[in-house]
Amino acid sequence: MSTVQVSFPISSTPSLTQKSAPVQAPAAPAAGPAHSALPWANGLLAAAAWLGLAALTALWPNKEIGFSDWAYTQEFAVSCAVIAGVLLVIAFAGERLGAFFQRLKPAGPWLVAGAVLLAIWQVLTAKTGVLPPPFFAPPQSLFEVFIDDASRLGLSTAHSLRLLASGIGIGALVGFVTGVWVGWSRLAGYWVHPLLRFLGPVPASALLPLAFFFAPSSYSAAVFLIALATFFPVAVLTWSGVANVNKSYYDVARTLGASNWFLVLRVAIPAALPQVFVGLFMGLGAAFSVLITAEMMGVKAGLGWYLQWAQGWAAYANMYGALLVMAVLCSGLITLLFTLRDRVLVWQKGTVKW
Repeated sequence: MSTVQVSFPISSTPSLTQKSAPVQAPAAPAAGPAHSALPWANGLLAAAAWLGLAALTALWPNKEIGFSDWAYTQEFAVSCAVIAGVLLVIAFAGERLGAFFQRLKPAGPWLVAGAVLLAIWQVLTAKTGVLPPPFFAPPQSLFEVFIDDASRLGLSTAHSLRLLASGIGIGALVGFVTGVWVGWSRLAGYWVHPLLRFLGPVPASALLPLAFFFAPSSYSAAVFLIALATFFPVAVLTWSGVANVNKSYYDVARTLGASNWFLVLRVAIPAALPQVFVGLFMGLGAAFSVLITAEMMGVKAGLGWYLQWAQGWAAYANMYGALLVMAVLCSGLITLLFTLRDRVLVWQKGTVKW
Protein backbone atom coordinates (compact mmCIF):
# COMPACT_ATOMS: atom_id res chain seq x y z
CA MET A 1 0.00 0.00 0.00
CA SER A 2 1.57 3.20 -1.08
CA THR A 3 1.54 6.39 0.95
CA VAL A 4 1.00 9.80 -0.51
CA GLN A 5 3.26 12.54 0.77
CA VAL A 6 1.86 16.04 0.73
CA SER A 7 4.37 18.90 0.96
CA PHE A 8 3.61 22.52 1.59
CA PRO A 9 5.70 25.37 0.23
CA ILE A 10 7.85 26.95 2.86
CA SER A 11 6.91 30.48 1.80
CA SER A 12 3.21 29.80 2.38
CA THR A 13 3.54 29.38 6.13
CA PRO A 14 4.89 32.15 8.29
CA SER A 15 7.98 31.37 10.32
CA LEU A 16 7.83 31.66 14.04
CA THR A 17 11.22 33.36 14.08
CA GLN A 18 10.45 35.80 11.28
CA LYS A 19 10.18 39.38 12.52
CA SER A 20 7.32 41.42 11.34
CA ALA A 21 8.05 44.71 9.60
CA PRO A 22 7.89 47.70 11.91
CA VAL A 23 4.83 49.80 11.61
CA GLN A 24 5.78 53.31 10.54
CA ALA A 25 4.14 56.17 12.28
CA PRO A 26 2.18 58.54 10.08
CA ALA A 27 4.14 61.54 8.90
CA ALA A 28 3.56 64.77 10.72
CA PRO A 29 1.36 67.16 8.81
CA ALA A 30 3.14 69.97 7.05
CA ALA A 31 3.10 73.36 8.66
CA GLY A 32 0.09 75.20 7.45
CA PRO A 33 -0.83 78.86 7.32
CA ALA A 34 -1.22 78.97 11.08
CA HIS A 35 2.50 78.23 11.56
CA SER A 36 3.61 80.90 9.08
CA ALA A 37 1.37 83.41 10.80
CA LEU A 38 3.19 83.07 14.13
CA PRO A 39 4.83 86.35 15.15
CA TRP A 40 8.55 86.75 14.55
CA ALA A 41 10.23 86.58 17.97
CA ASN A 42 13.21 88.80 17.09
CA GLY A 43 10.84 91.26 15.46
CA LEU A 44 8.76 91.54 18.62
CA LEU A 45 11.90 92.02 20.70
CA ALA A 46 13.22 94.66 18.29
CA ALA A 47 9.87 96.49 18.34
CA ALA A 48 9.94 96.52 22.13
CA ALA A 49 13.53 97.84 22.12
CA TRP A 50 12.72 100.68 19.73
CA LEU A 51 9.56 101.53 21.67
CA GLY A 52 11.63 101.65 24.86
CA LEU A 53 14.10 103.99 23.15
CA ALA A 54 11.22 106.26 22.12
CA ALA A 55 9.87 106.34 25.68
CA LEU A 56 13.32 107.02 27.14
CA THR A 57 13.91 109.91 24.71
CA ALA A 58 10.50 111.52 25.21
CA LEU A 59 9.90 111.04 28.95
CA TRP A 60 13.39 111.55 30.43
CA PRO A 61 14.19 115.29 30.39
CA ASN A 62 17.45 116.35 28.80
CA LYS A 63 20.16 117.63 31.12
CA GLU A 64 21.02 121.27 30.54
CA ILE A 65 24.78 121.64 30.06
CA GLY A 66 25.42 124.81 28.13
CA PHE A 67 22.30 124.10 26.05
CA SER A 68 18.71 124.95 26.84
CA ASP A 69 17.66 121.75 25.09
CA TRP A 70 18.70 119.50 22.23
CA ALA A 71 16.73 120.18 19.08
CA TYR A 72 14.59 117.48 17.42
CA THR A 73 14.32 115.41 20.61
CA GLN A 74 10.60 114.81 20.18
CA GLU A 75 11.02 114.15 16.46
CA PHE A 76 13.62 111.51 17.25
CA ALA A 77 11.28 109.88 19.75
CA VAL A 78 8.43 109.81 17.22
CA SER A 79 10.73 108.28 14.61
CA CYS A 80 11.74 105.51 17.02
CA ALA A 81 8.07 104.83 17.77
CA VAL A 82 7.32 104.60 14.03
CA ILE A 83 10.18 102.13 13.58
CA ALA A 84 8.77 100.07 16.45
CA GLY A 85 5.33 100.04 14.79
CA VAL A 86 6.79 98.93 11.45
CA LEU A 87 8.75 96.13 13.13
CA LEU A 88 5.60 95.03 14.95
CA VAL A 89 3.69 94.78 11.68
CA ILE A 90 6.55 92.82 10.09
CA ALA A 91 6.72 90.47 13.09
CA PHE A 92 3.05 89.53 12.79
CA ALA A 93 3.03 89.42 8.98
CA GLY A 94 5.98 87.01 8.91
CA GLU A 95 6.29 84.72 5.91
CA ARG A 96 3.45 86.45 4.11
CA LEU A 97 5.87 89.24 3.22
CA GLY A 98 7.85 86.81 1.05
CA ALA A 99 11.36 87.73 -0.05
CA PHE A 100 11.41 90.95 1.99
CA PHE A 101 10.92 89.01 5.21
CA GLN A 102 13.59 86.46 4.29
CA ARG A 103 16.11 89.26 3.74
CA LEU A 104 15.18 91.09 6.92
CA LYS A 105 15.02 88.04 9.17
CA PRO A 106 18.81 87.58 9.66
CA ALA A 107 19.06 91.22 10.77
CA GLY A 108 16.79 90.65 13.78
CA PRO A 109 19.51 90.63 16.45
CA TRP A 110 21.11 93.74 14.91
CA LEU A 111 17.77 95.57 15.05
CA VAL A 112 17.66 94.91 18.78
CA ALA A 113 21.32 95.82 19.30
CA GLY A 114 20.89 99.07 17.32
CA ALA A 115 18.13 100.28 19.61
CA VAL A 116 20.11 99.31 22.72
CA LEU A 117 23.25 101.12 21.52
CA LEU A 118 21.25 104.24 20.68
CA ALA A 119 19.67 104.15 24.14
CA ILE A 120 23.11 103.97 25.78
CA TRP A 121 24.29 106.84 23.57
CA GLN A 122 21.20 108.85 24.51
CA VAL A 123 21.69 108.30 28.25
CA LEU A 124 25.40 109.15 28.25
CA THR A 125 24.94 112.40 26.31
CA ALA A 126 21.57 114.15 26.47
CA LYS A 127 20.19 112.59 29.66
CA THR A 128 23.13 112.51 32.08
CA GLY A 129 25.91 114.52 30.40
CA VAL A 130 28.59 111.92 31.18
CA LEU A 131 29.94 112.63 27.68
CA PRO A 132 29.88 116.43 27.65
CA PRO A 133 29.00 118.69 24.71
CA PRO A 134 30.06 119.95 22.27
CA PHE A 135 32.50 117.09 21.77
CA PHE A 136 29.74 114.50 22.13
CA ALA A 137 26.22 114.99 20.83
CA PRO A 138 23.14 112.78 21.27
CA PRO A 139 21.49 110.85 18.41
CA GLN A 140 18.87 113.53 17.77
CA SER A 141 21.66 115.94 16.83
CA LEU A 142 22.08 113.95 13.62
CA PHE A 143 18.48 114.87 12.79
CA GLU A 144 19.47 118.52 13.06
CA VAL A 145 22.44 117.97 10.74
CA PHE A 146 20.53 116.03 8.08
CA ILE A 147 17.58 118.46 8.13
CA ASP A 148 19.10 121.90 8.66
CA ASP A 149 22.37 121.33 6.77
CA ALA A 150 21.15 118.88 4.15
CA SER A 151 22.05 121.05 1.15
CA ARG A 152 25.70 121.58 2.14
CA LEU A 153 26.18 117.96 3.18
CA GLY A 154 24.51 116.68 0.01
CA LEU A 155 26.66 118.93 -2.20
CA SER A 156 29.80 117.73 -0.40
CA THR A 157 28.75 114.11 -0.91
CA ALA A 158 28.18 114.72 -4.63
CA HIS A 159 31.64 116.31 -4.99
CA SER A 160 33.28 113.39 -3.20
CA LEU A 161 31.45 110.88 -5.38
CA ARG A 162 32.60 112.64 -8.55
CA LEU A 163 36.19 112.81 -7.33
CA LEU A 164 36.11 109.19 -6.18
CA ALA A 165 34.64 107.94 -9.45
CA SER A 166 37.25 109.79 -11.51
CA GLY A 167 40.21 108.60 -9.44
CA ILE A 168 39.10 104.99 -9.04
CA GLY A 169 38.12 104.72 -12.72
CA ILE A 170 41.49 105.96 -13.97
CA GLY A 171 43.52 104.02 -11.40
CA ALA A 172 41.63 100.76 -11.91
CA LEU A 173 41.89 100.95 -15.71
CA VAL A 174 45.61 101.75 -15.76
CA GLY A 175 46.32 99.21 -13.04
CA PHE A 176 44.42 96.48 -14.86
CA VAL A 177 46.22 97.09 -18.15
CA THR A 178 49.59 97.27 -16.39
CA GLY A 179 48.93 94.08 -14.46
CA VAL A 180 47.96 92.14 -17.59
CA TRP A 181 51.02 93.48 -19.41
CA VAL A 182 53.43 92.58 -16.59
CA GLY A 183 51.88 89.17 -16.08
CA TRP A 184 51.95 88.26 -19.77
CA SER A 185 55.12 89.86 -21.13
CA ARG A 186 58.52 88.72 -19.89
CA LEU A 187 60.04 92.05 -20.93
CA ALA A 188 57.50 94.02 -18.92
CA GLY A 189 57.91 91.62 -16.02
CA TYR A 190 61.65 92.26 -16.02
CA TRP A 191 61.51 96.09 -16.17
CA VAL A 192 58.14 97.08 -14.66
CA HIS A 193 57.73 94.51 -11.92
CA PRO A 194 60.69 95.80 -9.82
CA LEU A 195 59.33 99.34 -10.08
CA LEU A 196 55.93 98.17 -8.82
CA ARG A 197 57.50 96.42 -5.87
CA PHE A 198 59.73 99.40 -5.05
CA LEU A 199 57.38 102.36 -5.57
CA GLY A 200 54.02 100.70 -5.03
CA PRO A 201 54.12 100.40 -1.21
CA VAL A 202 54.79 104.15 -0.84
CA PRO A 203 51.54 105.68 0.53
CA ALA A 204 49.82 107.94 -1.98
CA SER A 205 49.22 110.54 0.72
CA ALA A 206 53.02 110.88 1.15
CA LEU A 207 53.14 112.35 -2.36
CA LEU A 208 50.55 114.99 -1.50
CA PRO A 209 52.94 118.01 -1.60
CA LEU A 210 54.40 116.94 -4.96
CA ALA A 211 50.96 116.29 -6.43
CA PHE A 212 49.67 119.72 -5.48
CA PHE A 213 52.86 121.36 -6.76
CA PHE A 214 52.92 119.76 -10.22
CA ALA A 215 49.18 119.42 -10.84
CA PRO A 216 47.43 122.36 -12.54
CA SER A 217 44.60 122.37 -9.96
CA SER A 218 43.77 120.90 -6.57
CA TYR A 219 41.06 118.76 -8.15
CA SER A 220 43.44 117.13 -10.64
CA ALA A 221 45.97 116.56 -7.85
CA ALA A 222 43.31 114.79 -5.80
CA VAL A 223 42.28 112.66 -8.79
CA PHE A 224 45.93 111.70 -9.34
CA LEU A 225 46.41 110.65 -5.71
CA ILE A 226 43.21 108.57 -5.63
CA ALA A 227 44.16 106.94 -8.93
CA LEU A 228 47.62 106.16 -7.58
CA ALA A 229 46.16 104.58 -4.43
CA THR A 230 43.87 102.40 -6.56
CA PHE A 231 46.50 101.59 -9.19
CA PHE A 232 48.95 99.63 -7.04
CA PRO A 233 46.67 96.89 -5.57
CA VAL A 234 44.83 96.42 -8.88
CA ALA A 235 48.09 96.15 -10.86
CA VAL A 236 49.76 93.74 -8.42
CA LEU A 237 46.74 91.46 -8.00
CA THR A 238 46.05 91.43 -11.76
CA TRP A 239 49.69 90.59 -12.46
CA SER A 240 49.53 87.78 -9.90
CA GLY A 241 46.34 86.39 -11.40
CA VAL A 242 47.67 86.40 -14.96
CA ALA A 243 51.05 84.96 -14.00
CA ASN A 244 49.49 82.07 -12.05
CA VAL A 245 47.09 80.87 -14.74
CA ASN A 246 47.38 77.12 -15.28
CA LYS A 247 49.71 76.55 -18.24
CA SER A 248 47.56 73.67 -19.48
CA TYR A 249 44.88 76.19 -20.41
CA TYR A 250 47.30 77.85 -22.81
CA ASP A 251 48.42 74.51 -24.23
CA VAL A 252 44.87 73.42 -24.97
CA ALA A 253 44.06 76.76 -26.61
CA ARG A 254 47.22 76.69 -28.71
CA THR A 255 46.40 73.14 -29.83
CA LEU A 256 43.10 74.48 -31.17
CA GLY A 257 44.92 77.23 -33.06
CA ALA A 258 44.44 80.18 -30.70
CA SER A 259 46.46 83.34 -31.27
CA ASN A 260 48.28 85.33 -28.60
CA TRP A 261 45.49 87.93 -28.44
CA PHE A 262 42.98 85.12 -27.93
CA LEU A 263 45.10 83.70 -25.12
CA VAL A 264 45.24 87.08 -23.39
CA LEU A 265 41.61 88.12 -23.85
CA ARG A 266 39.85 84.76 -23.56
CA VAL A 267 42.13 82.72 -21.30
CA ALA A 268 44.42 84.88 -19.12
CA ILE A 269 42.04 87.72 -18.23
CA PRO A 270 38.98 85.56 -17.40
CA ALA A 271 41.11 83.27 -15.23
CA ALA A 272 42.60 86.28 -13.39
CA LEU A 273 39.29 88.07 -12.75
CA PRO A 274 38.89 86.80 -9.15
CA GLN A 275 42.27 88.34 -8.29
CA VAL A 276 41.31 91.53 -10.13
CA PHE A 277 38.24 91.98 -7.93
CA VAL A 278 40.33 91.45 -4.80
CA GLY A 279 42.57 94.28 -6.01
CA LEU A 280 39.52 96.47 -6.62
CA PHE A 281 38.29 95.88 -3.07
CA MET A 282 41.70 96.81 -1.67
CA GLY A 283 41.95 99.83 -3.95
CA LEU A 284 38.55 101.10 -2.86
CA GLY A 285 39.61 101.23 0.78
CA ALA A 286 42.87 102.98 -0.06
CA ALA A 287 41.04 105.45 -2.31
CA PHE A 288 38.69 106.45 0.51
CA SER A 289 41.52 107.25 2.89
CA VAL A 290 43.33 109.31 0.26
CA LEU A 291 40.07 111.04 -0.70
CA ILE A 292 39.56 112.47 2.77
CA THR A 293 43.20 113.52 3.07
CA ALA A 294 43.22 115.23 -0.33
CA GLU A 295 39.97 117.08 0.33
CA MET A 296 41.21 118.30 3.68
CA MET A 297 44.40 119.70 2.13
CA GLY A 298 43.29 121.56 -0.95
CA VAL A 299 39.94 120.65 -2.49
CA LYS A 300 37.25 123.29 -1.91
CA ALA A 301 34.33 120.86 -1.62
CA GLY A 302 33.67 117.29 -0.52
CA LEU A 303 33.24 115.28 2.65
CA GLY A 304 36.86 115.82 3.69
CA TRP A 305 36.41 119.56 3.34
CA TYR A 306 33.13 119.30 5.27
CA LEU A 307 34.89 117.48 8.13
CA GLN A 308 37.57 120.16 8.32
CA TRP A 309 34.94 122.90 8.26
CA ALA A 310 32.95 121.21 11.06
CA GLN A 311 36.05 120.82 13.22
CA GLY A 312 36.98 124.46 12.67
CA TRP A 313 33.58 125.63 13.95
CA ALA A 314 33.43 122.99 16.73
CA ALA A 315 30.30 121.61 15.06
CA TYR A 316 30.96 118.06 16.15
CA ALA A 317 27.43 116.93 15.39
CA ASN A 318 28.03 117.88 11.76
CA MET A 319 31.29 115.94 11.87
CA TYR A 320 29.48 112.83 13.12
CA GLY A 321 26.88 113.26 10.40
CA ALA A 322 29.58 113.42 7.72
CA LEU A 323 31.29 110.34 9.15
CA LEU A 324 27.98 108.47 9.02
CA VAL A 325 27.50 109.49 5.38
CA MET A 326 31.02 108.31 4.58
CA ALA A 327 30.38 104.94 6.24
CA VAL A 328 27.13 104.46 4.32
CA LEU A 329 28.80 105.55 1.07
CA CYS A 330 31.74 103.18 1.48
CA SER A 331 29.49 100.29 2.48
CA GLY A 332 27.21 100.94 -0.51
CA LEU A 333 30.13 100.98 -2.95
CA ILE A 334 31.47 97.72 -1.53
CA THR A 335 28.02 96.13 -1.84
CA LEU A 336 27.80 97.37 -5.42
CA LEU A 337 31.21 95.90 -6.17
CA PHE A 338 30.16 92.56 -4.64
CA THR A 339 27.06 92.54 -6.85
CA LEU A 340 29.14 93.30 -9.94
CA ARG A 341 31.58 90.52 -9.04
CA ASP A 342 28.76 88.01 -8.60
CA ARG A 343 27.38 88.86 -12.03
CA VAL A 344 30.71 88.89 -13.85
CA LEU A 345 32.06 85.72 -12.20
CA VAL A 346 28.86 83.70 -12.17
CA TRP A 347 30.47 81.16 -14.48
CA GLN A 348 33.29 80.62 -11.93
CA LYS A 349 31.05 80.24 -8.91
CA GLY A 350 31.77 76.53 -8.59
CA THR A 351 35.55 76.84 -8.85
CA VAL A 352 36.40 79.84 -6.66
CA LYS A 353 35.65 80.63 -3.02
CA TRP A 354 33.00 83.33 -2.57
